[in-house]
Amino acid sequence: MACSLIKKSVIGAALGAGALFLVFGAHAPSYVKTAFRKVRNDARDLVPLPFDIERARQEIADLEPAIRDNIERLARAEVDVEHLDGEIAAIRKNMDADKQAMLTLREGLKTGEYRLAGHGRVAYTEDEIKDDLARRYDSYGNVKKILEAKESTYKAKQSEVVAFRKQLDTMMAQKKTLTTKLDEIEARLRQIEAAEASKDVQLDGSALAHAKQTVGDLERKLEVMTRKAEMEGRYAGNDVPVEVAPNRDVIQEIDAEFATETTPAVEKTAGKSL
Repeated sequence: MACSLIKKSVIGAALGAGALFLVFGAHAPSYVKTAFRKVRNDARDLVPLPFDIERARQEIADLEPAIRDNIERLARAEVDVEHLDGEIAAIRKNMDADKQAMLTLREGLKTGEYRLAGHGRVAYTEDEIKDDLARRYDSYGNVKKILEAKESTYKAKQSEVVAFRKQLDTMMAQKKTLTTKLDEIEARLRQIEAAEASKDVQLDGSALAHAKQTVGDLERKLEVMTRKAEMEGRYAGNDVPVEVAPNRDVIQEIDAEFATETTPAVEKTAGKSL
């Protein structure tokens, strides 16, 4: 089963590569590489900027272990230099004392004074003085080599101190620069976000203004319609044109319609006149 899947995958990959070669020819690898780069760049563009800022801050924070290691190396190198400086000073002081003792013995051989330094009035033979002088000189030579080695180490440690200090200063300066730039980017992002938020508020205010204007227009339109209806009722008149037939006796029709209401009034009026 697994072998079959692997075989199918290999065959699929081969067919895909063959199809690309048929379509693009020798430029197929270039097209594939360009497409891969574009997909990768598009994927990066989809990452939110605040996330990238936080990731950059984390990368800057990850510099701290390297900075601490460099600080420790610098401290060790400075301590080594101080100790070597003390050792070299002590060796030189002892060598100066040994040198003075050898010169004194050498002078004693010239004058015939065969006494060793620090041995009081004890006298020695010339050969004993020479043997002691040879021993002192050989020891002086060995100490001189040790001094030269320590001086070489001292110079190397001094170079390390300078290199570590320079590297530390560079790292701290770069960290500060990166942090400052990142702070500037974040500040600009906040300004952009504030500007976009302000635009949203302005758009909302504009929409609200349009809604208020529409409602106001409707209110005015209704008011005009109401006022128009009132004016039409006031100024149009209520008389309805009526055509009266030539032979029609309207007075008789009215008297007949309203006889019960007008007759008493007429009789009363007639009685008074009599």
